[in-house]
Amino acid sequence: MPLGTREADYIARFRQQAEAYGVFIEGSVGLPRDERELGPFEAAVRAAQQMGASVLRTVMIPGRRYERFGSRDEFRQLAEQGWKSLQLAEPIAARHRMRLAVENHKDHRVAEKLDVLKRLSSEWVGLCVDTGNDIALLEDPMALVEAYAPFAFTVHLKDMAVQEYEDGFLLSEVPLGEGILDLAQMAHVLRQAKPDVGFTLEMITRDPLQVPCLTPGYWAALQDVPGRELARTLSLVRAKASAQPLPRVSHRPLDEQLRVEEANIVQSLRFARAKGLG
Repeated sequence: MPLGTREADYIARFRQQAEAYGVFIEGSVGLPRDERELGPFEAAVRAAQQMGASVLRTVMIPGRRYERFGSRDEFRQLAEQGWKSLQLAEPIAARHRMRLAVENHKDHRVAEKLDVLKRLSSEWVGLCVDTGNDIALLEDPMALVEAYAPFAFTVHLKDMAVQEYEDGFLLSEVPLGEGILDLAQMAHVLRQAKPDVGFTLEMITRDPLQVPCLTPGYWAALQDVPGRELARTLSLVRAKASAQPLPRVSHRPLDEQLRVEEANIVQSLRFARAKGLG
């Protein structure tokens, strides 16, 4: 959750309640874009630490790569800004001994993200491994987990369902156990690499995302992706396509959407407990 900067009384009550529940705290923070934002960033890190957080999730590049960028150069410019922001943030994270977990957020592909980590080479900067996001970038989800596991600081655990549509495929978060991901094997791989890594359920109840990988616009910022990756992903979609229509909730009143969301969360937590994923 975004923790922000808070008053001392709020921080104390927050930490006391988290300890009473027996949960770990994963904060969410934006990276400083320039030197002027270092002060607010450090204040947010300090507040998160006081609340009991030991890891802060962040992203380097906002927006979905295939939707936001009209060219490879546009993507590279924002990727370079993200790299500079991470370099600004790292000394502050190190000084406060706070781990920064960069999420795979439909931005970098695996090789690009690993290159960032290796160039920075900091024990305080690692990954928030999202198990489902980068199917949208034509990544193999199990291969992604295997590649990212040694760098995992935290995990966003989700399951995904897929179906074809005319411009590519639909991608939808579904309750754990109802999708195409081998969650048990993913959890095993992650725990083998990082026995103490925390798992956070990310159950987003929304309409399916459209991944228009059969349109020219999709490839504007993904020109280096081999055609075999497209073929493998579409083969996976066809082989594992949901037999039922993917869930849609935007037409429902907000209170109904919230009830569906809560039911999905409870179902997911029960599955995770039964399978030993949490």
